[in-house]
Amino acid sequence: MLVIALLVVGLVFFTGGGVGILRFPDFFTRLHPAGKLDTLGSLLMMLAVAIYNLEHFSWEALLTSLKIMLIVLFIFLSSPTATHSIVDAGIRAGMVPWRKETPEEKAE
Repeated sequence: MLVIALLVVGLVFFTGGGVGILRFPDFFTRLHPAGKLDTLGSLLMMLAVAIYNLEHFSWEALLTSLKIMLIVLFIFLSSPTATHSIVDAGIRAGMVPWRKETPEEKAE
């Protein structure tokens, strides 16, 4: 039951992140769901796989689950760093963040 719950919650994060990437208006706002999507979605789904792998407990299964958790740790550390680097590159390239226009600005 725990594995199924983790997979479903991970799928919710992946779906929400995918919708956010499609719906948000500009480069900077799209990076937020992209970061959450790969960090939290991967964390939950790979944790579910690691737990499921321990169903038949053995040293091989334990080492495989440990390797999966090390991959999760790497994703958890590298994804926010990569997102920050992409935002920094966008700012250096001269991209400006989106902002909502007021009714007065729309009239002009």
